[in-house]
Amino acid sequence: MTELTATERDALLEDLLAGRLPDACGRFGPFGGRYVPETLVPALERLTDGVDRYLREPAFLERFHRELDTWVGRPTALTYAANLSQAWGAEVWLKREDLAHTGAHKINNAVGQALLARHLGARRVIAETGAGQHGVASAAACARVGLPCTVYMGAVDVERQAPNVDRMRRLGAEVKSVTSGDRTLRSAIDEALRDWVSDPEQTYYLLGSAIGPHPYPYLVRELHAVIGREARTQMLDAAGALPDAVFACVGGGSNAIGLFHPLLADREVQIFGVEAGGRGMALGDNSATLASGRPGVLQGCYTVLLQDDDGQIRGTHSVSAGLDYPGVGPEHALLQAVGRVRYIVADDAAALDALNECCALEGILPALETAHAFAGARDWAADNPGRRILIGLSGRGDKDMPTLARYPVEPRHARP
Repeated sequence: MTELTATERDALLEDLLAGRLPDACGRFGPFGGRYVPETLVPALERLTDGVDRYLREPAFLERFHRELDTWVGRPTALTYAANLSQAWGAEVWLKREDLAHTGAHKINNAVGQALLARHLGARRVIAETGAGQHGVASAAACARVGLPCTVYMGAVDVERQAPNVDRMRRLGAEVKSVTSGDRTLRSAIDEALRDWVSDPEQTYYLLGSAIGPHPYPYLVRELHAVIGREARTQMLDAAGALPDAVFACVGGGSNAIGLFHPLLADREVQIFGVEAGGRGMALGDNSATLASGRPGVLQGCYTVLLQDDDGQIRGTHSVSAGLDYPGVGPEHALLQAVGRVRYIVADDAAALDALNECCALEGILPALETAHAFAGARDWAADNPGRRILIGLSGRGDKDMPTLARYPVEPRHARP
């Protein structure tokens, strides 16, 4: 991909803010689109037609928002983190998606898509999951609307996210462990796509992040944008002003795009996506796609990927299962290209330290994914004292206890 000129960057951002992106081909500027087998084209066309119809239909939207209010538990709280604020020398606010039903932001998208699947006449739902939160949300949402659900999960993630595997099964889902490939999220998506190809008419694929072929990146963003709309209103009510900076973790990027999108037009707000730096910046040691990736095609869309010089997708690493993915949503790729969002990196050690600090100072156990956003925000606060910070707390960390048990609490975060 050639570098965009300043004029092109400005025009693309204006198109995005005006609702002209994605375009009719599902493109966010140079990114996005639809790269799938012919077998899936009719299913994606039906889905696109359904999205165009139901996301504008008052009756559907009324049911969706009723479920968000009475079942998911929206609006989620905005919490002033007084102790972190004192420790960081900043004004720190948390958008509490960890308080949503099933413990993470994933439920917003899952219930919206499960309702859509029911309206489109699907007989069964399939989903993929990495950290397990999308799998749990999909299982719960399918139980809510009365559809059977199968969740594909990499064998590595099945082991490190065992509590969520049990939750999915108790919610009625069939969990299929994927032992091929890297046995993480990428392999789970591959298996879900294979399943979908085998029965595209009766099966609905409930994709969990803002990735994949059109219309999924748009659909997932629209269902999660409630996060940013609420946060914007809550900040104005509680703090009397918008934040100076917003932080969210980015793997595929669903929680981040839901928080970021309603704030993009507020040019005075700096926006930061925090990727997983893993154990180092060498290819294969991290999941920092936008920090070190190159454009290419993966699992249905053209976006930025972690790949070698021959175009082969490389393995990834992160202490957090939900960020362990070699690609990123096409809208995030565009936001980096036009300069509206800055994407930074936090490594495993920084994320674990930030998690322990949040636990000790605020009595909140964030997900390991979310902990990357805390680490990025803390670093920025050190260079920008006294500023107002909003962190998207995308999920709670109960699911991560098997992983966290391998990392003892640092003495400086332990209470006397």
